Amino acid sequence: MDIASLVGFLLGVGIIIGAIASGGDVMLFVNMPSLLIVVGDTFGVTLMRIPLTDFLRSFGVLGKAFLNKKEDPAVLIEDAVRLADVARKNGLLALEGEEIGNPFLQKGVSLCVDGHDPVFVKKMLSQEINQLINRHEVGQDMWKGVGDLAPAMGMIGTLVGLVQMLANMSDPASIGPAMAVALLTTLYGAMIANCFALPIVDKLGSVMNYERNNKELILETISGIQEGMNPKVLEGLLNSYISEKKRKTEEE
Repeated sequence: MDIASLVGFLLGVGIIIGAIASGGDVMLFVNMPSLLIVVGDTFGVTLMRIPLTDFLRSFGVLGKAFLNKKEDPAVLIEDAVRLADVARKNGLLALEGEEIGNPFLQKGVSLCVDGHDPVFVKKMLSQEINQLINRHEVGQDMWKGVGDLAPAMGMIGTLVGLVQMLANMSDPASIGPAMAVALLTTLYGAMIANCFALPIVDKLGSVMNYERNNKELILETISGIQEGMNPKVLEGLLNSYISEKKRKTEEE
């Protein structure tokens, strides 16, 4: 669970709701037609932009913004050095019995144990990294579209409400409530974009960079193991994937 995403979302929405509640009846800000225009039209137009499969897959990618499990690259480096030491002393086949927690690292080691050519192994693992990036980018593009479209749909809803209001100018008592309802669609669009969709895009970008960094570290590990690289030399190479401050901590 990504606590930052959850706390940030709850704070962002909670403060707005709190401000609304402090000024009167919260139900004044709830209007189903306005919600249908903003939410329904936003996702409807988004479906026009991308294939249905990508649209549905984007909701799975969305989960990574809240449920991503970040693996410490320093731990991966420790595993890499241990595996490189075993392979150098006892050969690649000795890695078969080693306990490996990371699935991507396990896949790479299995390919090594099976005796596949280093070029093939690198190509296969690189392809998996590229597919991971592609899935993340599809999800980011979808939610960025939601962030761009929601305010526009809110403005359309406001214009619809204003037309309906102007059509009933003969009743002065209805003008104030009608104007309030018309403005709600703008509020909904702004909240969806700025309290949810656009922050999600940024968080997914952060998660993607973190996962790509770890997978490239593992790719370097597998290449080093197949080359029979000295574990200490491999450790020095992999340390470039973590910050200098953390590197110094590890050395100490």
